[in-house]
Amino acid sequence: MQRICMAGATGLSGGTIAAAFAADPRFDLTACVARSSAGEQVHGAPCFATVAEALTEAEFDVLVDYTQADAVFAHTMQAIDAGRRVVIGTSGLTAADYAKIDDAARAARLGVVASGNFALTAALMTRFSLMAAEYLDWFEIIDYSRPKKTDAPTGTARELAERMGDIKKPAFEVDPATVKGEPGLRGGSVNGVQVHSIRMPSYSATVTSTFAAGNSRLTITHDADSHSADILVPGTLLAAQKVKGITGLLRGLDNLL
Repeated sequence: MQRICMAGATGLSGGTIAAAFAADPRFDLTACVARSSAGEQVHGAPCFATVAEALTEAEFDVLVDYTQADAVFAHTMQAIDAGRRVVIGTSGLTAADYAKIDDAARAARLGVVASGNFALTAALMTRFSLMAAEYLDWFEIIDYSRPKKTDAPTGTARELAERMGDIKKPAFEVDPATVKGEPGLRGGSVNGVQVHSIRMPSYSATVTSTFAAGNSRLTITHDADSHSADILVPGTLLAAQKVKGITGLLRGLDNLL
């Protein structure tokens, strides 16, 4: 039985996932982290104000982090330093951040699983897009989210672009950085892949990879509404279960399916 500490246990996603850990007999939710509920019981587990406090006061095997982009890197490094495995469900980390996490986890012989999106549909969209990138030369990504989303692109889109760019750099006839007018209107480049981020009401988590070959096009989309926390549960629990068999950083839920 894996002992779990859920960071962000009272958030929209974290609260749903914490409840799932508490209800699943494969796991023992032994600690939660949520500043607003520190000192209370959350889903039957003691709640701490910080990850550092939980690492000192509670016994657990895996830290599952659904907090904020500006905190998750420090949380992960603290957990690794304390000999705990980590599942990262928070977006906003950069490729450089992940490289440092991988180095630390390998040095400690511990596992970390990170995914821009733990929804199974997002994982399959990523896998199919990576397959398409092997055969098609033209591709770009469009990333849609809610107006309050602070990071651009989303973790799903960033991870997808980084991994697609590792397969190959997409074709273009005019370098996006040298277009006449406003280069930013061609999107931003992530590992050589153009990504366009749209922030508008009615969107929550939508990522579309668009490909072209001659006169034909292929579009692959993951689309979730604003009440989608429950779709993150199966993938997050799968990651928490399998992280014990991993050394170093593994990115992408699709790699666990």
